[in-house]
Parts: sequence; C-alpha cells; structure tokens
Amino acid sequence: MNSSFKTYLVFGVVIVAVAVAAFNMGSKHEKTVIATDSTSKQAAAASSAAPAHTEKALTSAAHHPFKFTHFRVGNRNVKSIFADGDDIWIGTSGGVIRYNKRTDQHKMYDVTSGLLSNGVFHLSKMDGKIVVGTYGGGMSLFDEKKETWETFNIPDGLGDAFVYDVLKMSNGNVWIATWSGANRVRKGELKNKKQWDLYTVENTKGGLPNDWVYGLAEGKNGEVWMATEGGLARYKDGKWSHWAHADGLGADFDKVKADIKFKNDPSKVSSHHARQKVEQGLQNINIAYNPNYIVALLVDHDGNVWCGTWGGGLSEFNGKTWKTYTVKDGLPADHVFMLDQDKSGRIWIGTSNGLSLFDGKQFKNYSVADGLFSKNVFSMDIDDKGESWVGSFGGVTRIQGL
Repeated sequence: MNSSFKTYLVFGVVIVAVAVAAFNMGSKHEKTVIATDSTSKQAAAASSAAPAHTEKALTSAAHHPFKFTHFRVGNRNVKSIFADGDDIWIGTSGGVIRYNKRTDQHKMYDVTSGLLSNGVFHLSKMDGKIVVGTYGGGMSLFDEKKETWETFNIPDGLGDAFVYDVLKMSNGNVWIATWSGANRVRKGELKNKKQWDLYTVENTKGGLPNDWVYGLAEGKNGEVWMATEGGLARYKDGKWSHWAHADGLGADFDKVKADIKFKNDPSKVSSHHARQKVEQGLQNINIAYNPNYIVALLVDHDGNVWCGTWGGGLSEFNGKTWKTYTVKDGLPADHVFMLDQDKSGRIWIGTSNGLSLFDGKQFKNYSVADGLFSKNVFSMDIDDKGESWVGSFGGVTRIQGL
C-alpha cells in the first residue's frame, strides 16, 4: 500500500468519523500562521502559536481554585505533547512547536526546518534528543545543541514511514509503532541496520493481531505491550500473546450504541477499515464502533494495562481479567484518545467529549464550559511543576492546580 493511498485513508477516517480530528493531518491549503524562525512572521504567529492568555478560574469540589490557560496553534490538531523542563514540545498536524514557559518564547519546526513531514503524531526524548514520529516522513531525531535533524525511514529498516509511537525499553531496545508493524531496534543501535527487526501479523503467525500498531508501553516485568487496530498484544522473551473483544476488551455494542455520537461509519469510505470490520464480525454495525481498536495505551504504576478504544470505552486489564468503563459508568464519551497517569495515581482520560480524571472510584469530567480549549482531547503531558498540558484541535490547555 503506497503512502498516497494511506494518506487518503487517514483523511477519510477523519472526515467521517471523529469530526475534527483524531488522525487528520490538516488541509494542505490551510494558511500557515504558526511561529517560525523568521522575525517577519512573529506578528502573525502571536495570534496562533503564542499563549492566548485566556484564563478561566474554576473551583473544584474541594473548593480549591485552579486555572485553565489556552494556547492557540491555528487550524491544526495537537496530537502529542512532551514536557521537558522549561520547554513544552507540541506536535501538530502542521509541525512541531517548541514553547518555553519561562521566557514565553516559541519556535516552529516543519519541513522547512528539516522534518520530512509536517504531520506529527509522536514526541518524546531519547538519549538526549527529541524524537518525532511523523505521518509519512518516518522518525526524526532533533539535536537541540546542534540544531540538526537525523531521520530514519524505510531504507534504514523502518517498517513504514507512518510512525505512531516510539519507546525505549529499560534493556536498551527501542520499539517503534508503525502502520505496517512494530520495529525493534536491538540495543537501540539505530544506525546499524542489522539490529532492526520488524514484526508483522504474517511473520508472527498472528501473534501480533494487526499490522497497524498504534501505541507502545513497557510492563513491570520487561514486556512490551502494543495497542493495535485488532486488539492488545504482548511480547515477552520471544513469545507473543494477544487479547481482543472476545476476551473482554471493550464494551459490547448494546451497552454503548445509544451514547455514540458519531453516526458516520469510516468503513464506508476506507477499504482498510471495511476489511477490519469484516474480519472482526462488525460489518453490520454502521456507526463509529470497534472495541478491538485501541487508540490509547497506558501501563499504570501497579502494572495494570489500560486501553482506550474506538467507541468501546476504557478497558483495564490486570493480566488475567478485564474491566470496562463506559459513559454509563461516568466517562464523558466512549471514544478514548489519550491516557496518562499522575504521581498521585489518578488516570487522565482524553475523549471525544472532554477530559476526565479517574481516582479508581469515580470520574470527574471537564468540558469546554469548564475551560478546555476543545472537547476533543488527543494528547497530554505533565510538566516538572505538576501542571498539565492538554492538546486538542486548535490549541493547548494549560491546567494548574487540578
């Protein structure tokens, strides 16, 4: 499957499914107003990438005040956020923004700066370099001191130019989630092609349930967990295990059908998603629902695995049994795009209808009316001050004291 066709499929899913957002790279005709190096563009950038300083004071149930501050990024999705000291790295469908919260300065990195694609889906840091996973441009590493980029793509061993997640394990291995399987780079030797492995449905004999690998997480015992469009996979000591809806992942359709707001079915315009629905026995369901499709993945402090699904709610797996939460249990929506955990153990959940905080007993939900920039929440990170940076369509919400 060539890249242009893949791009068409991604656009198709976005337009008909989760309205504004989850996987859209943005229109190629949109006006670029985010900040760049050029001094002449700073004035225009001020209204988009710079902090909007729109604050809304709120009071929690415990009467503790906190603020939501908005940072606009233009007509773009914020698919990934990485907090690194004073710098907040913001991955959008139009490139990467580096925002310094101390100086209030910002800088834009895109195809004119060294990236091969403006569509950014992943941000992290590895061996002192910023890691950027892109839509169609492979994986790029940014050396902040030298201001240089190094890109790894299919000729280097990468399974696909569409990169959704990157994980460096405690044993030094690097895993990369792509559209066409999962790469393992032994000992993290990225420049040694002999150290690159690619795992697919075919060469694992179904151990990896689907080639679209969307998320990665390290378990407490050194295993790697993988979120795919066909369920949850685990790789440990050369052995594969996987779980799907039939095993307990995601809620049954009858439980969520009344709460799903997205009535357009992506399989009607995407042969890829149509095939997945047939393979999973969902061909008679014509709305945005696939409980096997894991969009967000988290391994919590206790080693439990949390899976945010496409219309099937939020599922928790303790290694033996599953428990699923839906709108009927207090979630704001059954499409879950983002998962994170703070130091106190609370689970942060980004959905198609706002942000939720789960303390293990109840969900506290926050919407645009409370101060979020947008109801579609796709990304988040917590900085060294304990402040949360939440990405959505069009902007970032900085939350203090929640």
